[in-house]
Amino acid sequence: MYNLLLADIIAFIHLGYVIYVILGFILIVLGIILRWKWIRNLSFRITHLLAIVGVACEALLGVNCPLTVLEFKLRYASCLSGKKVSFIGNIIDSIVFYNAPVWLFTIIYAAFALIVVITFIIAPPKRKGR
Repeated sequence: MYNLLLADIIAFIHLGYVIYVILGFILIVLGIILRWKWIRNLSFRITHLLAIVGVACEALLGVNCPLTVLEFKLRYASCLSGKKVSFIGNIIDSIVFYNAPVWLFTIIYAAFALIVVITFIIAPPKRKGR
């Protein structure tokens, strides 16, 4: 039961990471179009860029996501003890994980990272007071 709960927590964190990357990008693009000043926040933009570049690098190097590995190890340990995957875990995993070839994800992640870098150039972040 403990492993299953931990796996669900990791899945929830993973979902939050995905939402941060996707929603952050949408807000940055909208901010460029609508000239929102807050999208130039240095901390936000650097963490957003690092989040997607990290994913792209993992994909390009063939490294499994540490959150995915940890979640699956915890779920496997739970299954060994006779527990099934939780309802919440199933919902989150169905949102985060898709069945497609690895090469396709690599292309998508790398292209998305490149687009985020382009937004970094188009609307560079600024330090406070500038």
